[in-house]
Order: sequence, then C-alpha cells, then structure tokens
Amino acid sequence: MSTVKTMRAISQDVLGGPEVLKEIEVERPEPRANEVLVRVRAAGVNPTDWKHRATGGFLGEPPFVLGWDVSGVVEAVGIGVARFKPGDEVFGMLSYPYGHGSHAEYVTAPARTFAHKPASIDHTEAGALPLVSLTAWQALVEYAGVRPGQRVLIHAAAGGVGHVAAQIAKARGAYVIGTASAGKHEFLRGLGVDEMIDYREADFAEAVKDVDVVLDTIGGETSVRSLRVLRPGGLVVSILPVGSDEFYDEAERLGVRALRMLVDASHSGMTAIAELVEAGKLRPTIAGTFPLADAAEAHALGDTGRTTGKLVLVTD
Repeated sequence: MSTVKTMRAISQDVLGGPEVLKEIEVERPEPRANEVLVRVRAAGVNPTDWKHRATGGFLGEPPFVLGWDVSGVVEAVGIGVARFKPGDEVFGMLSYPYGHGSHAEYVTAPARTFAHKPASIDHTEAGALPLVSLTAWQALVEYAGVRPGQRVLIHAAAGGVGHVAAQIAKARGAYVIGTASAGKHEFLRGLGVDEMIDYREADFAEAVKDVDVVLDTIGGETSVRSLRVLRPGGLVVSILPVGSDEFYDEAERLGVRALRMLVDASHSGMTAIAELVEAGKLRPTIAGTFPLADAAEAHALGDTGRTTGKLVLVTD
C-alpha cells in the first residue's frame, strides 16, 4: 500500500463557469469497513458535473469535488471486504448524488459500488461508462424491461447516455429509433440504430408512432410530447427527475405510462455492463480526454452541448 498521505483533486469554492475549477491538494481518504480505496486512473465527466458546478444542484454550496465515474485500481480494502483485493482493476459509479468525488487521484466507496473492469477495454473507456451505462441499463432493462422486437425511441441518441442506451437496446433485440442532428446519423448507424430522426428538420412526435419505450434524456416539453408516440401501455422513462405534473396527467389521459428516475449505484448493474462489454456489444465513444489538471477545459467543451460520446479525465 502506498505511503502517500495527500492527493490532487479538482475543487471549487464558488458556483460558476469552468474557470471556477481548480486543482488542490487534500488528505487522501482511507477505507472504512466494507469500503475500498481506489487509485483513480480515469473518470468520466457528465452533464450532471457541469450542471452541479454552475448551480450547486443536489450538493448546494461549494466547496466540493465533483465526479461520479471511476475506473482504477484497488489500493486498499477496509474490514470485511471480500469481493476485491489490492491490485484489482475496477470500475463503477459512486453513489448518486451524494457520493461524488471521483475527480481526484483517490476515492473511497462501498465495495458494492464497483465491479471488475472488463479486460477488453482500457481505463479511459471504462471510466467513461459507469454513470451513462447504469442510467441506460436501469431505464431500459430494470424499469422498462425492453424485449426483442420492441420499438425503442432514444432522444439525443449520440450523446453520453444516448449512444450507450442505443447499444443496450440493440443488445436486447429492440428496433431502435434515435433523434440526432443529421451530421450524427452516420455515427448512429454505426451503433446499429435502425432509424434516425433529424430533430432540426422533423417533429419526432409526427415522425414516429407505435413505440413501446421512450428514453427521454431532455426533459421539459419533450417528456410530455414523447407520450404521444407510444402505443397503448407504452412507457416514457425520463432521466430528468423533476418537472411538471403534466407529464403524469397526460400519461394517464393517453393510457400510457410515465416514469422519472435518478440513476443508482449498483454492483449488479455494473456487472451486467461488464458482461455486455466483454461480449462485444457495448463500447463507449470517447469525445475527448484531458489530464486531471485540465478539468476546466473538459467542462468548457461539455458546456457547448455538442460533443458526441463522452469526455474523460485521466490521472496519469
């Protein structure tokens, strides 16, 4: 075990733009009972990171260290940990939202947070997957129960959650429809998406019908309008956890189902994701990698809303 007692982390003292992020040195955490200490090798940056940076979100006022994605190596284990040992390569999502802190050199979390990293991908790819893949898995598999032959509409299908969700839906045997700008249609075709809708040129609510499941990654009016493309009994799962009651009221009126969710840390979910990766059915697309110290640059790129795939911080 390393004798290092401090670590680098990306923190902020005020809310604001990417420029508020700064590298600091803090005490390295130690694992408690049932926890593991992970040396972070890569950590994804997600829209929730830049939203929390700007607004505080669930976390309130800073200072805080953001980041929920982790891929790395177990440095030490706490009392009672039987699943992992020092030297194991692991990946996982810290408990959302209050388990944040992966944009640092080390992080501690309950052992059940992690699964063994798939050997077929590197830490950068593994660090890109946890939050988006768990979100998509829980929405499409645990809540919607997507089955072969079902029609699944994914909004913003070229985005972080969307491009992973498209692959998971295809792995489940679904017919996948994705919304994206025309320039991203070839990318979606490469993921196996069956039908593309250019949201700038067409109204999805008129272009699609008889859908079994909609994954709504946008929220607001999109949530409500998505209900209208469902077949009777169909389901819209929105990953935006708050919004107007119209979403539920309209679902009841139309005879369909509406659900809002927050992603939850899960060993079993991460294990299922790892199995999809090892089977060659799931790979993240990396939009850009940045050294930990350049986290502000990653946030600035994320703020544009124009990336395809995932942004990742690397510590080496």
